[in-house]
This record gives sequence, structure tokens and C-alpha cells, in this order.
Amino acid sequence: QVQLVESGGGLVQAGGSLRLSCAASGRTFDIYRISWFRQAPGKDRAFVANIRWSGDSLYYADSVKGRFTISRDNAKKTVYLQMNSLKPEDTAVYYCAASMSDYVRYDYWGQGTQVTVSS
Repeated sequence: QVQLVESGGGLVQAGGSLRLSCAASGRTFDIYRISWFRQAPGKDRAFVANIRWSGDSLYYADSVKGRFTISRDNAKKTVYLQMNSLKPEDTAVYYCAASMSDYVRYDYWGQGTQVTVSS
């Protein structure tokens, strides 16, 4: 089992920044990849970014490239999502998910953290 806990969400004005954290515990040695998703009201959950647990192989959705940065702290077993130049359309609940293999499958999910960007 892997437990994921997101934090760092909040209310910010357009153009501002937030840093989300995804803290992992449990069988972290088996994690292959951590991904961030977001879900806005009335919309499907959408991929944001991912990073291999080894810290390499970063990938971003086109909508966040150049504004968001994903990173990992080995010692803290935490993956971060630094979000800059935030826009109202970034408003959503943000979730992190752990994949235990290189298949496109998300085995564990966190509870989500709300990000609200005001115009």
C-alpha cells in the first residue's frame, strides 16, 4: 500500500504562485512514477505533469508548460508542483497519483487539494 497526501492549495490572484506537495508513505520503494492531475468543476480529470520516482523523465501537459515545474525530494519522499503565472483556468482540485509500474495506470490517489485562482 502507498498513501499519498497533498497539501499547499489555496486562494491566489491571477499571476501568483503556489507550490503543491505530495507526500508519499508506505511502499514508496515500489513507486515507479508520480503524476499530478486536476479536476475543475463540471470537467473531467486532466493530466498536469509527471515524474519518475527516480527523479528523471519529466512530462507536462501543454497547458502548463513553462509555468509549472514538477520536482522530487528524495529524503522527504515528496513530489512538488511549483505553479507560477497562475490563471483563473488553473482553478481545480489537484490530485497526485502513484503508478507502481510503467504501465499507464494509477494505482494510488491522494485526497486532493483545492487551488482557486481569482481574476
